[in-house]
Amino acid sequence: MHNRGMEQDTSALLVVDAQYGFMPGGGLPVAEGDAIVPVINRVAPRFANVVLTQDWHPADHVSFAANHPGRAPFETIALPYGEQVLWPVHCVQGTRDAALHEGLRVDHAQLIVRKGFRQGMDSYSAFVEADRRTTTGLAAWLGARGITRLWLCGLATDYCVAWSALDARAAGFEVAVIEDACRAIDLDGSLARAWADMAAAGVRRVHSGNLH
Repeated sequence: MHNRGMEQDTSALLVVDAQYGFMPGGGLPVAEGDAIVPVINRVAPRFANVVLTQDWHPADHVSFAANHPGRAPFETIALPYGEQVLWPVHCVQGTRDAALHEGLRVDHAQLIVRKGFRQGMDSYSAFVEADRRTTTGLAAWLGARGITRLWLCGLATDYCVAWSALDARAAGFEVAVIEDACRAIDLDGSLARAWADMAAAGVRRVHSGNLH
């Protein structure tokens, strides 16, 4: 489909973690998380280039509170790479919780980036893992494709979407977040901080009805 005035060859839609684990009923549910699916389906045909990310944890992942006796979800611990929020068990490799929502209509997506698959390290960002050094290879892939502009959507606004947006800016991409195609966890003010950090980094905040 021709995109209405957008530069197809240099733009890409990045759909972050639109998985059952982050939807109502999932292991780490985001309120109204499933409401993003029809919005993504509406905007995706405007992009010739679509990339998906998929949280993909081993069952013994270091970020799961269940793997730390005496610890509860949403507590924080110190790990070799820094402070880590402990999460409920979610998006375990090969489970339905880790599957992309079956209602997504993004069959023309060209790449799925799996993240968080290393047992001892979490990964919110689609670009760089939690040690802030280990790359996923996504920036290089996009660069090799000649893509310079990214439009982000998915779950959750204040974690994987925001971290991906900030790392995309640091890697030199133009970045916009489609606000109504995202939902947030909002843990202790994390959503307001994420939007402030993104604004400071030059990330645009847009609505799906006003893509340009």
